[in-house]
Amino acid sequence: MKDIVLIPGSSVESLRSLIRGLSTPFTPGQSVGIKLHWGEKANESFLHPRYAREIVRWLQKTGCRPFVFDTTVLYSGGRRTGTDSLNTAKEHGYTEEYLGCPVRIGDGQDGREIIELPGGYRHFQSVQAAAIVHKADGFVIFSHFKGHLESSFGGAIKNISMGMASRAQKQRMHADSHPILNAKRCNRCGLCAEVCPTGAAVLPPEENPVYDLEACIGCSQCIALCPQLALKIFWDTDIAAFQERLVETAAAIWRVIASKTIIVNALIRIVAECDCLPGSHPIIAEDFGFVGGHHPVTVDEASIRQTGAEPFDHAHAHIPWRRQFSYAREIGFAR
Repeated sequence: MKDIVLIPGSSVESLRSLIRGLSTPFTPGQSVGIKLHWGEKANESFLHPRYAREIVRWLQKTGCRPFVFDTTVLYSGGRRTGTDSLNTAKEHGYTEEYLGCPVRIGDGQDGREIIELPGGYRHFQSVQAAAIVHKADGFVIFSHFKGHLESSFGGAIKNISMGMASRAQKQRMHADSHPILNAKRCNRCGLCAEVCPTGAAVLPPEENPVYDLEACIGCSQCIALCPQLALKIFWDTDIAAFQERLVETAAAIWRVIASKTIIVNALIRIVAECDCLPGSHPIIAEDFGFVGGHHPVTVDEASIRQTGAEPFDHAHAHIPWRRQFSYAREIGFAR
């Protein structure tokens, strides 16, 4: 495919070959943000920081001033606040000392450094994003390509949309989802109440958990972490709407960063779930290496072409992930 570079292998040398083969919009002296995910606290599948360090060194050799960043999240855990997230990054090896560059929070320590961007789409007339979108001179969107509970796969589109959105925008994308309980599976362990960031999940004495859908923000952490698989996502609207919201948010941000951004997906250690969940998750596909290019939709499509659809359809049946690509074309986001 035009504009796509694929380098097999999971080594740093493979990544080095890929980024050296990409044309870039960066010039010496520019500040370039590397958007990545350093993993939730206790997650075991996140990308090792040696890959990010390779990108840092490459940018430094071109005379750029790189930094690594992520944003705060909705759910409880090790990345809800900027301070917690930086502590988690440190635990996972993403430190300034190791990487050779600053490690930052794109929407500020309290999640309030945000900007409003025009949308004009079906779901969003405007989109809130991290202020870093306007502060950096350029970006490398470096994504771990893997499975995801609500979007089936997570790659560059999701790393831009959910990964660079404000917390309020994240909630807007999740707004229609809430948990539904299979009482026969529930053993009343109380984990759902423990991890709920808003107190929407409650475990009454001698009764099954109940969920206040007014307080629920749809982050789906209770569903993803339930050890008995007793919770499923119920969507107030078609789940395809979530795919569309992801795409709209990414498209609005892309309007701002398109001319100053390159995209790299790591198709290694492809697990069933997102790196935002703690624990170890099953590998669902072999390693394919690294895919790079200049548009998130193109790179994600090329990544799916390498892995095939089956691993994601099997891991997350009935998720209409293909809607991301068809909708991107409908709104003029895809090339």
